[in-house]
Amino acid sequence: MKKGKVLAMLLVLVMVLSMVGCGTQDTASAPTTEEQAVGELATEESIAEESADEELVAEAAGDRVKITYAQWGGEEETKNTQEVADIFNASQDRIEVEVIPIPWETYMEKLNSMATAGELPDTAIMSEAGVIKWAEEGMLYNISSMYDDEPDKKPLDSLTFEFNGEPVAYSGSFQQIMLYYNKDMFDTAGLEYPATDADNAYSWDEFVEVAKQLTLDENGNTPNDADFDKNSIVQYGCMIENLVWQLEVWCLSNGSGFYSEDGKEVIINDPAAVEAIQRIADLHLVHNVAPLSTGLTDDGVQRSLVAGTVAMTTNGTWNMGTALREARDDNGLNYGIAVLPYMEEKITITTGGPTVLFNQSKHPEEAMEWLKWFAQEENNWDNLISAAIWMPKSANYYNNEEDTKRWLENPAYPPYEEAKPVLVDYAKEYAKRASWYYVNNTDDFNTLLGSTLGDVWTGKETVQEAIDRNMAALEEAHSGDF
Repeated sequence: MKKGKVLAMLLVLVMVLSMVGCGTQDTASAPTTEEQAVGELATEESIAEESADEELVAEAAGDRVKITYAQWGGEEETKNTQEVADIFNASQDRIEVEVIPIPWETYMEKLNSMATAGELPDTAIMSEAGVIKWAEEGMLYNISSMYDDEPDKKPLDSLTFEFNGEPVAYSGSFQQIMLYYNKDMFDTAGLEYPATDADNAYSWDEFVEVAKQLTLDENGNTPNDADFDKNSIVQYGCMIENLVWQLEVWCLSNGSGFYSEDGKEVIINDPAAVEAIQRIADLHLVHNVAPLSTGLTDDGVQRSLVAGTVAMTTNGTWNMGTALREARDDNGLNYGIAVLPYMEEKITITTGGPTVLFNQSKHPEEAMEWLKWFAQEENNWDNLISAAIWMPKSANYYNNEEDTKRWLENPAYPPYEEAKPVLVDYAKEYAKRASWYYVNNTDDFNTLLGSTLGDVWTGKETVQEAIDRNMAALEEAHSGDF
């Protein structure tokens, strides 16, 4: 809004308040509400701008600026986040933040609809795969000035999304993919627990063999037994989460990836990448150690460990504070954490839901102030970090033993001697950024790759056949021409 119009609006407010105070104005000829006063100034301005002007008048009168923050997640996570926002709201008298929950399954669809209607929230957590694309389309606010006054609080460079050399989002937390397992199932089978250090991680063949020993049909037979019935399995040895973005770790582990290192070329048809994904599919199709999973829903932990039907599963660290914590505390699930098995290279990928400021916000400075406050560990400690939903993103928690213990020595996490090797040492030494931090159009690419692999999981196609059939379209999706 132009400075002259701001001054005019404030003048209108003074006039309105003066009229009310004196009580001498003719009500037939004078405005009776602030909206009527604003209407006298409006000429060719849009209705949306009128609304913004009304908000300015209200703020000048002392009302708080209302900031909205959208997020996905269940009822508990939404409740925890609103509690954090309430702490922020109580810390000052200028801004009030409201958390808006949107189901994960329809999250990006909903944001797209809101963008088209000009009704985006001020701020939000966003799908990592869409950040660079939204920045390219001019939907994100430039947040390069966010930490000008406190550079020491700026998140790690590895958690920064950049477009044209400028930061457009920071991950709200540090997350990594790891292995979860049911300790009771291992105890019953007489097997040692998976390793918490990369030096002793399962090779892929070792992982498959352990999964076979943990897979049972209704008569207690394993796939190693002649009488094993694959049609009456009551306990599976493993489930690899096959959401597309999590499949990237296995392509990397096998010495390949989705893209070249500079992100400019699609290499999903590389033999090593094809082999990695086929190995995941063969856990169900060939080895009979994993349930059928189509890679369409983000509830793998709930469908495996929490359901009590799978002994090992892979997924993100946030599950410790959500589904697994509830299952442990309410239903006695005795779970543990470990490093991932590996194919050729020992590796995990890191990510973290980025928090963004949309350019449709009428209050970007206040919204930026909220995001900056929200990003600091001390401000979401009780509800998110110590609750095991978020991992810290500041380096001191991974390098300073006192800070590490402050973080991990609490009952929301597995025991310290188990948690530290996986969540700190493994994270520092073997983690690689997911591609969406530096590759554009990963949203379209991931969506198409998920569709491409649909028939692979059921055995109707091999990975090679599916990739060959769709390679040209995958390259187009990566280039933004799909």
